[in-house]
Formats: sequence, C-alpha cells, structure tokens
Amino acid sequence: MIASSEWKPTETNPNLYEGHSESGHTILFDASPEHSDGLSPMEAVLSALCGCTSVDVVNILKKKRQPITSLTVSAVAEQQAEPPRYFNKIRLIYKVGGQLDRKAVEDAVALSKDKYCSVSAMLEKSAKIEFVIEYEDIDQMAQD
Repeated sequence: MIASSEWKPTETNPNLYEGHSESGHTILFDASPEHSDGLSPMEAVLSALCGCTSVDVVNILKKKRQPITSLTVSAVAEQQAEPPRYFNKIRLIYKVGGQLDRKAVEDAVALSKDKYCSVSAMLEKSAKIEFVIEYEDIDQMAQD
C-alpha cells in the first residue's frame, strides 16, 4: 500500500494538505484550528476506524442473513493533553436498523473489534476502545 501527502496552501488557507492513495483517490487535510476545508489528520483516523468497523459489521450481518437496513458508526475520542496527542480513549456508537437479532449484532461488533478491523487493532495499542449499540427498530427487533 502506498500513500502520500502534498502541501497545497491557498491564499485563504496556508494549512491545506492533499492526501493521495495508491488507488487514485484524494482527501483534503486541514491543519488549521477551524478545519474548515477538510478533516484534520486525527479526524481522518477516527473516520477510518468508523469506516473499517462499519464494513466488517455489515458484511458479518449479511453473512448471518440478518436483515440490516442501516448502520451509522460514530466515534467520540479523547486525546493525550501533550504531544504526541494520540488517542487514549475511544467510544464507538453503532446505530443499527432492521429487524435484527441482538446477539448477532453484538457478535458482529465484537468480531470486528477483536478480529477483523485493522484500524481498531492499531489504535488499541494506545487507546481503550469501548462500544455501545443502539437499535433503531427496537419495537420490531427479533428477540432470539
């Protein structure tokens, strides 16, 4: 895997960087305090964690033939006070929709966290990661 970052200052924002991936995609990083033109690099790391675990959970639930209709994963993180300001605590909130078996969802989230999500595995070296599952279709959920 290859990635790069290129400093792309503008008249209005001297703190812009353009990230490039081997697959040809780009992302704007904004190192200004406002982050008005892009994500900060640390926000991108949290977004990557949410994306990585989302892919895992959806794929696992589909393999278990669970009728998932939606998934939103949010992250709230705490950083060290002094540089390097790495994450030391992350809370993931999974909002799932569909008539789902609770155990299947819990197992999918645990498998993602403990086995499949590479981003989670890296971040767990410095951060405690906990998770909460919220069910959108609580009245219609299967109770197995």
